[in-house]
Amino acid sequence: MQERRGYSRRAALGLGGLASWTLISASYPSTCRAANPAEASPPTPPEVQAELPGAQALGSATLRFLGLAIYEARLWVQSGFNASIYALSPFALELNYFRNLSGALIAERSLKEMRRQGPLSDEREQAWLQAMMRTFPDVKAGDRITGLHTPGAGARFWFNGQIRPALNDPDFSRIFFGIWLSDATSEPQMRSQLLRRGAV
Repeated sequence: MQERRGYSRRAALGLGGLASWTLISASYPSTCRAANPAEASPPTPPEVQAELPGAQALGSATLRFLGLAIYEARLWVQSGFNASIYALSPFALELNYFRNLSGALIAERSLKEMRRQGPLSDEREQAWLQAMMRTFPDVKAGDRITGLHTPGAGARFWFNGQIRPALNDPDFSRIFFGIWLSDATSEPQMRSQLLRRGAV
């Protein structure tokens, strides 16, 4: 029972939860599968159509652990997007889940991964953690979360197309989406696949 409980805790990765896999990657490395360019273009989520007119899917990858698919990530960008200065452009990150995950642990793991990009004050950490706990719901297989980065404004999120509480903090948005897109990511292969063309 103790081992099963420990596995469940490690498995609570989600939006921003890459760090939970990094903790055990030395023994059991995760793998990411890039999308096949020959596959049909994925449908644009309604919230992306509304907020980012003309957005295209730049890249995608599936995060796996011990052969099990955890989620598929897809990056939506508009014309003119430049991967080297990604935080200066609006974009959306869509996650399609294959596993049941706890919203609270998604928030906790997100914060741990955000620390990779530089130190955060205790006050800021606590404020962001509480905000993420309000924003990120528990997810189950088949659920979808979309996050929208707006430079100078902050981040907004949708759960299965329904709007969630926004985090109106530009620093939060830049650092949060840096979990996947910054040089400090714990999953450089996934970053490479999401930004595979670099600019559109």
